[in-house]
Amino acid sequence: MSIKRFGVSLEDNLLESLDQYVDENGFANRSQAIRFLIEKNVAEKKWQCNHIVAGTIIIMYDQEKKAISAKIVGIQQDYQDAILSSSQYYVNQNFCLHIVTVMGTAHRLTELSDKLTAIKGIKHGKLVMSRAD
Repeated sequence: MSIKRFGVSLEDNLLESLDQYVDENGFANRSQAIRFLIEKNVAEKKWQCNHIVAGTIIIMYDQEKKAISAKIVGIQQDYQDAILSSSQYYVNQNFCLHIVTVMGTAHRLTELSDKLTAIKGIKHGKLVMSRAD
């Protein structure tokens, strides 16, 4: 794919924010950061348009609370069409990291993620998606 060059005009504070973003995220240059941000925006628009996406749902919870695990399994059974795999990793005696690999419409994956992260006792939950078409 060929690369096209163009100029961009930014206010000082916005340019400073871009440079800070480049540094914090380890981009080689501003162009790479801008490409990443545009791709991210395109992917997020596809999520809103309900295209096919793939991703992961990551949740962290206290493994001592047995009801949480049972609720996760119950919810996952209703979304078998979207779940590619589901794994648990015991981080320490207290915490379990649960990773669900998913693929389907953005709306369906968001719905699944919302249900999983809303379980009482979940310490942290996040859905990460990328376009798959």
